[in-house]
Amino acid sequence: MSLLVVGLSHRSAPVSILERASLSADTQAKLLQDTLAAEPAAEGTVLATCNRIELYADVDKFHAGVAELSTLLAQHSGVGLDELTPYLYVHYEDRAVHHLFSVACGLDSMVVGEGQILGQIKDALALGQDLHTAGRLLNDLFQQALRVGKRAHSETGIDRAGQSLVTFGLEQLAGGDGTDGTDVEVWAKGKKALVIGAGSMSSLAAATLARSGVSEIVVANRTLARAERLAQILGEPGGSGVAARAVEMVAVGDELTRADIVISCTGATGLVLTGENIEAAVRGRRTPLALLDLAMPRDIDAAAHRTPGVRLVDIESLAEASADAPMAADVDQVRGIVSDEVAAFGAAQRAAHITPTVVALRTMAADVVANEVARLEGRLPGLDDKQRAEITQTVRRVVDKLLHAPTVRVKQLASEPGGAGYADALRTLFDLDPETVASVSRADLNDADVKNRGRV
Repeated sequence: MSLLVVGLSHRSAPVSILERASLSADTQAKLLQDTLAAEPAAEGTVLATCNRIELYADVDKFHAGVAELSTLLAQHSGVGLDELTPYLYVHYEDRAVHHLFSVACGLDSMVVGEGQILGQIKDALALGQDLHTAGRLLNDLFQQALRVGKRAHSETGIDRAGQSLVTFGLEQLAGGDGTDGTDVEVWAKGKKALVIGAGSMSSLAAATLARSGVSEIVVANRTLARAERLAQILGEPGGSGVAARAVEMVAVGDELTRADIVISCTGATGLVLTGENIEAAVRGRRTPLALLDLAMPRDIDAAAHRTPGVRLVDIESLAEASADAPMAADVDQVRGIVSDEVAAFGAAQRAAHITPTVVALRTMAADVVANEVARLEGRLPGLDDKQRAEITQTVRRVVDKLLHAPTVRVKQLASEPGGAGYADALRTLFDLDPETVASVSRADLNDADVKNRGRV
């Protein structure tokens, strides 16, 4: 296993760099295609969220891999390599596995313990599978990361260590209005809300607002049909039952004058709400306007901070606020889970590495048995079917017994740290054909690809 991750996040880079380095869906696809075209990488996928961009790859050379992946990130993000490099981090092999498992558990999130990252990891795996850039290693890794994240949330109280960005942002807004920042429902009850965007984060924001007791939610989106679908779900009797309606983006200015709470999270590359938009919306109004910007790059002009009667919380201010958030005792328990799972994953990968060699060895032994039985039949043509079957079975049992203990033991040894060399030793001792071993690996990879795609 030669897993490499090169990336940047809110922990390593300022928001201004993260904004400029954000990747659109089309850019992510092109990045993965170019990653596989690069010589050091055999497979790859990208995890891109509002506060992190990470490129995962299976490489055959560490230094060449780091250089190539860093260059590709710079090229596709539009941030120069010299400017981007100081903010990049690199993890390799077990440390890369540990990093992704920690991310999946919410330990590396802006708000510790948030669960939305699991959906983003699932999307990253699905992208790699759709483009056929994720092979056995990344399929196994990301599938296991999802299981580890779910285990952390089900077996510990990591959820209590922090809230999702939506909830945490609303708490910051509520606290800024002089109310108890933890009682969002008291603050939000009866207010009118405008949600800009209809993606996964916007849908989560709308659902959170509905549960908080707002009186109305207006959804604006560039594709009206998506906004209508979200509004329909919000208004269904089986759902939140809140009054909800959809509008086109051109109506945002008018809706802004009526809203008390605005949450924006779109994929736009420019500002959705300018300082002039916001000043016009609050002109003459008596109630404050609360703005929550969850987009990266930002949707709402930072100048809104200076507008009287406006309270703006964005990714940058959330990062500052969450830095002082209390850490739950459950975090230590989650770290223990991550360490155990990293060790188990490494052992499983090392054991799987030797499996094609063991299969090739047993295939060779079966061929030897078949050839010797055929030679015996040529020398003893008078054997009846019962005698021939008994001789064949006896020879097979002898070969199986001779191979059983060595193959079981070599799998055990291969699963331990430093056990990768046992596969090479086995191939050398038995003079196994490298192409036979490779063909077994390719067949297993194709089977795993079909199986994993179905699971996601």
